[in-house]
Amino acid sequence: MSSSTQIKTIHEFLAEAPDVDNSELWAALWGILTEAKDRITAELAVTPHASGAGLEYWKTDDGSYEGSLSPFVGDPDEGVEWLVHSWIGNRKASILDMNLQVWLGPHIDVPHLVLVFGTVPQIFHFSDLVPRRDPMTDVDYLERYYEPINAEWLALRGDDRFTWSVSHGTYMRAFNSPVANSYMAAERSADIVETLRTAVLNRVDTWLGWVREATPVPVGERAALRERDHLVRTYGYTKDPMNELSKKFLGAERVDELVATRAGLGQIAALRDSLGAEGLA
Repeated sequence: MSSSTQIKTIHEFLAEAPDVDNSELWAALWGILTEAKDRITAELAVTPHASGAGLEYWKTDDGSYEGSLSPFVGDPDEGVEWLVHSWIGNRKASILDMNLQVWLGPHIDVPHLVLVFGTVPQIFHFSDLVPRRDPMTDVDYLERYYEPINAEWLALRGDDRFTWSVSHGTYMRAFNSPVANSYMAAERSADIVETLRTAVLNRVDTWLGWVREATPVPVGERAALRERDHLVRTYGYTKDPMNELSKKFLGAERVDELVATRAGLGQIAALRDSLGAEGLA
């Protein structure tokens, strides 16, 4: 694959095919993320967060942009701290961004889970298991969570139906773990969708197994882990280059509001207030 394809911007993809109806692809890909969410929430208890009120489905007055944003919280000391299931874009005009992200509490140090689908109108897929320790120095952590799925990652990386997709955001590249998947699909086919469905659900099942078997983090280390989690979570949303594209449709103020809700910045602030400075750092 040519490097020019790998580093092509979303704007360039859209300029080549700006008005493709992706309604059927949206249904298939959003269905995969919903199935993943249902598997996770069947095991890990969450409840809707108040910040999502009124955002279950929204659209602009002219119908040019639409979406859904559903944030959830669990027990921040025993399970999921933040889960968000969302999509944004225009199903009939090429551009879609669909996400499921699960951020765990500091009682365990299992990687966080990020799953993304998009259309530009080519199918985009990103998934990652976000490290909670430094895998460059904590080789036990690397070998516990990343080495066992290395062969699975290499198999998808070697599938010639997919082209590696490079984020233009330096933070987003720093965000990636050794098993991050970031691909554009060569075809918009049922076979591609099924391949990605299998990859996503296998990753979810593996991750849930880690959560079940996790060793508790010592109590004295949890505040520092939570503080790091909150920084990674905040920057992972606020530094996403996709935000700039959305601002062209929605304006900076509205995008900033939606990003803050997706990131759970209010939940982070409320937890900080409830625990106090000593409870977080």
